[in-house]
Amino acid sequence: MELMNSFTVAEPVDRAWAVITDLERVAPCLPGAALLGVEGDDYRGAVKVKVGPVTARYEGVARFAQRDDDKHHAVLRAEGRDTRGQGNAAATIDLRLTPRGTGTEVVVVTDLELAGRVAQFGRGVIADVSGKLIGQFAQRLEEEMGREGRGPFTASGPDAAPADRAPEARRASVDEVEPLDLMATGGGAMLGLIRAQAVPLAVGTLALLVGWLLGRSTGRTRRPSAGGATAAPVVLQLVLPALTPANTTVHDLEGDR
Repeated sequence: MELMNSFTVAEPVDRAWAVITDLERVAPCLPGAALLGVEGDDYRGAVKVKVGPVTARYEGVARFAQRDDDKHHAVLRAEGRDTRGQGNAAATIDLRLTPRGTGTEVVVVTDLELAGRVAQFGRGVIADVSGKLIGQFAQRLEEEMGREGRGPFTASGPDAAPADRAPEARRASVDEVEPLDLMATGGGAMLGLIRAQAVPLAVGTLALLVGWLLGRSTGRTRRPSAGGATAAPVVLQLVLPALTPANTTVHDLEGDR
């Protein structure tokens, strides 16, 4: 999917370009992100994401695929993977800076590819979160630039959100970084998604309970069905395919019983 975001900075384009393309300096301004190291042209980083009580951690590499300092245009390629193997993400990020009066407009176009559980979030939710993240990023850049007594940054759009803390002056480890809270950042869109899943979740829980009761032995041996399975797995096989993600199987949910 393609996402477009923009923000403005009250700095001359050359100075804004120098700061924004300094990934070591910019990394702490990205919510949930930490720079782990630099190896040649590769920047190794990590991002922590939180949804309710669940926290996921992505680790990956970003590098400049193109960079034109004269035209203030760059293309970055980033790839990351959930450390627990639950999904992966890749992005091509087109970054272009244009003078606007005494300031600079920054346009970011992201071609995003998602796989695994994170791909279950629809484009609307991701676009909503993306817009708010740009607001947080711009605010943190303002705080970073403010250390030198320079002008403010402003994000475009009504969903621009303020930063929750200032970036660290030193390179922070991933354990020190606060995770990106999608419930807080996604707002109504994320809450709506969770509400939409509430009914299937309740039905799924009921199906599991009924299946357990039907397959339960009460002082006598359970009789297998014609296919050799007990009643509980039969109920699971009938109901769960409509309630679970495509990459989850009945065996995953039954476990080693």
